Amino acid sequence: MSLTETPVVPAAAQAQTVVVLTGVLTRADHETYRELAFDVPAGVQRLTVDFDFTTREQKTTIDLGLMDPDRFRGWSGGDKMRFTVGELDATPSYLPGPIVPGRWTLLLGVPNIRPGVVAAYTATIRFGRGEATAVSAFADEPLEVGARWYRGDLHMHTCHSDGTVATQGGERRAPGPVYRTVEAAAARGCDFIAVTDHNAVSHHHALRELQPHFDRLLLMPGVEITTFRGHAGVLGAIGFVEFRLESRHLPAVTQLQDAVARQHGLFAINHPALPSNEYCMGCGWTAANTDFARVDAIEVCNGGAMQAQGGKADGVFSGVPFWEARLNEGHRITAIGGSDNHKPDGDPAAAPAVGSPTTVVFAPNLSERAILDAIRAGHVFVDVEGVRGRGLELTARCGEASAMMGDALAAPAGAEVAFELTVTGLAGARIDVVLDGEHGAALAGVQADGDVATLAFTLPSDGACHWIRADVRSEDGERTLLIGNPVYLNG
Repeated sequence: MSLTETPVVPAAAQAQTVVVLTGVLTRADHETYRELAFDVPAGVQRLTVDFDFTTREQKTTIDLGLMDPDRFRGWSGGDKMRFTVGELDATPSYLPGPIVPGRWTLLLGVPNIRPGVVAAYTATIRFGRGEATAVSAFADEPLEVGARWYRGDLHMHTCHSDGTVATQGGERRAPGPVYRTVEAAAARGCDFIAVTDHNAVSHHHALRELQPHFDRLLLMPGVEITTFRGHAGVLGAIGFVEFRLESRHLPAVTQLQDAVARQHGLFAINHPALPSNEYCMGCGWTAANTDFARVDAIEVCNGGAMQAQGGKADGVFSGVPFWEARLNEGHRITAIGGSDNHKPDGDPAAAPAVGSPTTVVFAPNLSERAILDAIRAGHVFVDVEGVRGRGLELTARCGEASAMMGDALAAPAGAEVAFELTVTGLAGARIDVVLDGEHGAALAGVQADGDVATLAFTLPSDGACHWIRADVRSEDGERTLLIGNPVYLNG
């Protein structure tokens, strides 16, 4: 057996250590166990083992297990040749928990190796120290490759906070298992979801267990940081984030944003226009000295707020005015939506259903990194009712340059900016073009003239910074159906 230790640099450009263990097994190892020791340095938050060996075609079988310096961490036998063990989550067969520094042991069991066979093995052990996720937290590869509009729900709750389902007997409600929410999202046709229980991260272990089965539904780690001054959706961060705002633990919201940044999480303000009183503890965003330059997204449409407004996105609880005020301050913040579902089996007429609203993201593939990067870039629209087949695309062109929603476009004074708006699945719907918060800036009174309607308009540039976006409303103009993100001129 040989042991080599080689530093590598992952995509996140943060140091990560790789230990490689190699050796051979022969008939002398038949029905025995071999212990491969390796040292884990301080500061490691998770380790991943990749194991491979030769002579499978000769019926060689090798089982795997793991011990840390103090205890047994799991046994997967010959079922898994790759597994991850982290502080809060682990591959099924293994126990999450602290990655204590010291001497660990990879266990090899050899139930079968034939006489005369020499099996060479390689165990590659990677140590993670909080670097950004290369692809996805719970999937090794993108679930789908190819650029398109992916649909998902970024706000939902399970038994790890206050989510419930009907019991087997149906006479009462009980804490709702994570799989019930995931199944509801799959049935709704979501491409991705983030489960965001209140201040908890225990559900991440369940998501890691479920992801291999749900190979068409990307499961992303999330948490709703629930404070007395507002709720923040944190997406893509696996570990605990301190939530005791305005205490000695977390004096100000800037420290909260620092904590999210250290975990490479996306920071979103949830349902900012909800009240903050005994009916909804800290639900509205009232945190003083928020650095909006470090806010990635604002939940402009929330299923619970819609429920309080008779199922409409428009009303006093809409997050759109709060968001547009930030845009007018010069911040480029992405509008998103989330169902805030607490009852995956509930009556949609009485509680927000999973996927209502839906956040629709244009991304190069279906992976956590691609989805979150696209949200940060603003390549997003919100489908209020979550109806598959509905679409909204806004592009702008000035000279040879072009931009889509979320992008910036240089437009010198005197130039004409040509816009093209495509609305899908909403024949007869009304178009509302918004310029710096002023509605009806173009295409006033125009309706989508078919199931796929492409509309064009131009606006003159004065060389200053502006933002232009489009909403789609019902045929009678009473309800907002799609909410678009802006194209930024000279921004």
